[in-house]
Amino acid sequence: MPSTFNNIKLFSGTGSKALSEKIAKCYGKELGKVILSRFSDGEFQPHYDESIRGCDVFLIQSTCQPNDNLFELLMMIDAAKRASAHYITAVIPYFGLARQDRKDKPRVAIGAKLVANLLVAAGIHRIMTMDLHAAQIQGFFDIPVDHLDASVIFVPHIKSLGLKNLTIASPDMGGSYRARTFAKFFNAEVVICDKTRKRANEIESMSIIGDVKGLDVVLMDDIIDTGGTLAKAASLIMEKGANSVRAVCTHAVLSGNAYATLEKSALSELIVTDTIPLKHSSPKIKVLSTADFFAKAIANVNEHASISELFKIV
Repeated sequence: MPSTFNNIKLFSGTGSKALSEKIAKCYGKELGKVILSRFSDGEFQPHYDESIRGCDVFLIQSTCQPNDNLFELLMMIDAAKRASAHYITAVIPYFGLARQDRKDKPRVAIGAKLVANLLVAAGIHRIMTMDLHAAQIQGFFDIPVDHLDASVIFVPHIKSLGLKNLTIASPDMGGSYRARTFAKFFNAEVVICDKTRKRANEIESMSIIGDVKGLDVVLMDDIIDTGGTLAKAASLIMEKGANSVRAVCTHAVLSGNAYATLEKSALSELIVTDTIPLKHSSPKIKVLSTADFFAKAIANVNEHASISELFKIV
């Protein structure tokens, strides 16, 4: 056991309680005690029910539904700073607002940069996250960013399925780099779904670039939100003669009618992680845990060991 083990404290926000408990169990420590007091007007106030003076504190909270979860995390950071924590790391399995990473039209906010500014202003020293929507968001921070790659979790699972004619697909042009990177682990070909949108969450048209006839296709994406893009892509892929189609997505946002869309889709399976808690269960959804990966990353940060060593896939 490292000498600094007892100086480490893990705390969870209310939005990631189940995942935090798994991470703490894998790490070998109990979660610290933090209490969230709520007022009748919706205001809330977190406070630590134990001393954290001089401790290295890891605050675990995904920022899905950012109105509450992000602000709760910010207040936890501020409280830790004012309680004289030595080093504060925000562990954000799902980094909300990451899709707002640039000005894609006039007079819009760059939400991801704003969140980065808020986190740093609140007092964090380090951020740990997984599969950012755009990897360059790391550059929004002037502090260390540990960007974990969920391929370490997904690749062994896909290999265990024993798909004979595996082909990797990207549901849009923007995800082609992710799909190609993933395909290298299997020496597989890549096909791309080219789509145009009328507006956010509404597809106007889609076409397939590449041949999928007789193949077992795995659609790769970082986020599944309404599920419309993946459902449309799966339907088109099956129409083109594919043997099967399933999807792998790190962050299961699954908003609106996503569960109903998924159930009616041509997807045989949706494989996700537990960075965001599911609202409902579904026979089509397979959840893989990120807890051990995050626990190992926290341990390596604590011991000043390499994080990239964790990305090796056997």
